Formats: sequence, C-alpha cells, structure tokens
Amino acid sequence: MNVIEKSNLATVLQAPVVSEKSTIAAEKNKQFVFKVTKQASKIQIKKAVEAMFEVQVDSVNTLNVKGKKKRFGQTLGKRSDWKKAYVKLKEGHDIDLSVA
Repeated sequence: MNVIEKSNLATVLQAPVVSEKSTIAAEKNKQFVFKVTKQASKIQIKKAVEAMFEVQVDSVNTLNVKGKKKRFGQTLGKRSDWKKAYVKLKEGHDIDLSVA
C-alpha cells in the first residue's frame, strides 16, 4: 500500500461513535461504530480500520443518518446528514477505543 492510499484511508474514518447502543454492540458482538465520510464505501472502511487499528475485519454495515430539523429561536435549521459504519471484527481481535 503506497503513501497516497494510506493518507486517503486516514480521512475515511472521522470519529468513533460512543453511545450506550454502540457500547453494548462492542461488548456482545465485537462490533464497533464509526462516523465515516459520506462517500466512503464498505471496502474503503474495511481497509481503513485494518490499517489504523491492525485488526482483521469480518464485515461492515453502513447506514445514512438523516440530520434532524432544529429550531434556533425564530429560525429553522437542519443538522447535517452523516454516515455511520458498524464494523464487526474477526475472532481474537479487539479495539480499545479508550487508548486510541
């Protein structure tokens, strides 16, 4: 893997999603949840997780999260849409997000 590919993969993952639901998924199913760029494909997400955390990925599921409509005083606003990825790891692999 050359330097350009590695730098592109580093921009695919934006942040881990830490919530009650994602914590339960991590404990029970070895599934970790990440906020990713909207253009990222499942293959790019898999390669990015494997390169950054040095683990083997079993499967990747993605979903688009629609932004909520919010009111700011008298004006209406809308949060941005974003993409979420559920990454399942193979047996024997784990990610410690408290250190990363």
